[in-house]
Amino acid sequence: MGLQKNVKFLYIVVFALCLLGTNSLINRAKAHRKTLKVSTVQERTVKPFSLVVIDPGHGGNKLGAQGRVSLEKDIALQVSIKLKERVEKEMPGVKVLLTRESDIDVPFYERTALANKNHADLFISIHCNSADSERRVKGKNGRYTTQLTRRPNVKGTETFVCGYNRMAQQDVAIRENADILLEENYKENYNGFDPNDPSTYIVFSLMKRRYRDQSIKLATMMQDEYVQSGRENRGVQELSLAVLATAGMPAVLTEIGFISSPDEENFMLSSAGQEEIVNNLTTSIKRFKTSMER
Repeated sequence: MGLQKNVKFLYIVVFALCLLGTNSLINRAKAHRKTLKVSTVQERTVKPFSLVVIDPGHGGNKLGAQGRVSLEKDIALQVSIKLKERVEKEMPGVKVLLTRESDIDVPFYERTALANKNHADLFISIHCNSADSERRVKGKNGRYTTQLTRRPNVKGTETFVCGYNRMAQQDVAIRENADILLEENYKENYNGFDPNDPSTYIVFSLMKRRYRDQSIKLATMMQDEYVQSGRENRGVQELSLAVLATAGMPAVLTEIGFISSPDEENFMLSSAGQEEIVNNLTTSIKRFKTSMER
């Protein structure tokens, strides 16, 4: 993967060389690398960590995974509402937006569009996992029926970041965000950042890499907090997830437990269980915010 990144970077450099000339590109590339570092510091001053978008998975006619007595869409919404209340209570100056506040279906693109439009600092999608599986089985009468295989012993939490094959879709979000920021004191925010300059694409590449690194950092913090509470750790995973693909900020999808496990389903339905999960997620957001403001 490191080789692919280097090849991509060299391609950008060669392309820009043809347009700008060797000395011009080198100077601009160095300047943009410095600009990214400077703008990161300036963003902390001009735009402090202030907005988290929480996405309750599924909703409406999209039920999500089904347990014995509950649905994923309902647990995800309950936990998300409680998480919003906790974050806003314990983190002064931080606002939380929910992608849905009731039992409705929200298309994937609208979920991240909300975060992009409001320049969110984080995007967190809340889900429940399932180890159950279905398959079509042909009976003796020639008719097919659906056979459910249950795996009640599979437990634990895991948190996902966007797979590399989806990362190209972030380009549009990053550019759109940059365009909007340009309308709001862009000289102060980006130190003369110019979207019409071909070498600017180096900055986009670095921003995308930074979002991925920060997403992995947040996901790791979440898993650490789950483990501290005694939950089974299934780790940080990479997956091709549409809901994360166009997020122009650090973004994760966290599976708070297996609804297919009666024990974990009961835990996620209980007040104590939801309280623990909310504590874990709130602490990880606080830790992430602190790490970004150092």
